[in-house]
Amino acid sequence: MTLNEKIRHFYDTSTNLWLDTWGEHMHHGYYGANGLEKKDHQQAQTDLVNELLSWGNVLQANQVLDAGCGVGGSARHLAKRLGANVKGLTLSPVQAAEAKILNKKAGLSDEVEVIVKDMLTLTPADGAFDLVWSMESGEHIPDKVRMLQAFYDVLKPGGKLLMATWCIRDEPPALNIEEKKLLKKIGELYHIPPMISIEKYQGLAQEAGFSEVKTGDWTKAVSPFWKAVLLSAMRFSSIIGLLKAGWPAIRGAWALQYMMKGYQSGVLKFGVLQAKKA
Repeated sequence: MTLNEKIRHFYDTSTNLWLDTWGEHMHHGYYGANGLEKKDHQQAQTDLVNELLSWGNVLQANQVLDAGCGVGGSARHLAKRLGANVKGLTLSPVQAAEAKILNKKAGLSDEVEVIVKDMLTLTPADGAFDLVWSMESGEHIPDKVRMLQAFYDVLKPGGKLLMATWCIRDEPPALNIEEKKLLKKIGELYHIPPMISIEKYQGLAQEAGFSEVKTGDWTKAVSPFWKAVLLSAMRFSSIIGLLKAGWPAIRGAWALQYMMKGYQSGVLKFGVLQAKKA
């Protein structure tokens, strides 16, 4: 299978389990700048969306692209908070179908549309957006240069890009053998091509034409998330759900330990980036 086919299969088989266990937001939670705030996982996930918007100083938008939107949790939140029309992209037909149901339940069928589309196929003809939102999808993309150029091309002049993505630590020093082994395991289990540092993302964004590029390391703020996911995965109902979902979901659950180790060792980072199209 190609990388896209592997990603599609993973989310097609695991999405319903995630929805049953965790809900519509398929991303990390935010637990305060130092990761010490105690809160339930749904609040933490909503807080991550709000914190990224606040950090990027995005108060309103008319047209938003959610690139890698899952079942549209962030897309619906953005539509309500920003008063925007949101187009979401996913590789998973299962996620697109679930998003349509959830959009209707939320009364947002006219404001939010989720379609099956590879973000790397975006062209200026796909529309001009005030905001391109990428919440934990960039790590799945092998060609970061092409991804950032596509985001730049579909933004209106003055439009903004907001990204949150899995990264590796800055280099130098070069990654050692143990760090490479750990990242390889995460990549194989979650279908993640080689990751780059947030410092590297900043340089690539500038090369794509973006201005006012800023980055941040939010690893501490989100690191409690994986422990919460691991605890939820140990529940009887979740174990039964994993067995029903099949091997891809089981492999994903097994990878939780490597995510936790990656954050603890410092080789894995949670990076955020904002940039503007002049």
